Amino acid sequence: MMPMEPYHDAHCMVDFNQQAAYLDSVAITLTRKEFELLAALAGNAGEIVPRDVLLQNIWGYSREIRTRTLDVHIRRLRKKLGNYGEQYIETIFGVGYRFQPYRQPRALFSAVA
Repeated sequence: MMPMEPYHDAHCMVDFNQQAAYLDSVAITLTRKEFELLAALAGNAGEIVPRDVLLQNIWGYSREIRTRTLDVHIRRLRKKLGNYGEQYIETIFGVGYRFQPYRQPRALFSAVA
């Protein structure tokens, strides 16, 4: 398998080859499943990844299986991503999840001279 380029932005880096993730240059301690989930999302940054694709690829569950496993892992992953968790992992209700690359928040008011 060809090595993949790491995902990185201003705060998060996911090294797919070393199976490591960093937040503000500090290693994040992830379980194997948490890393697989983060890698699946960050490897498709900006794209919606359907629930059934994540369940099949990470846990081997068919689409007929109803489980909260994915939701629990998403919640844990968001917690480990700290203040950035909600911004990075977006829930697309009824469809799946999307990893959003970090964007600098816009100022609410621009300075007027």
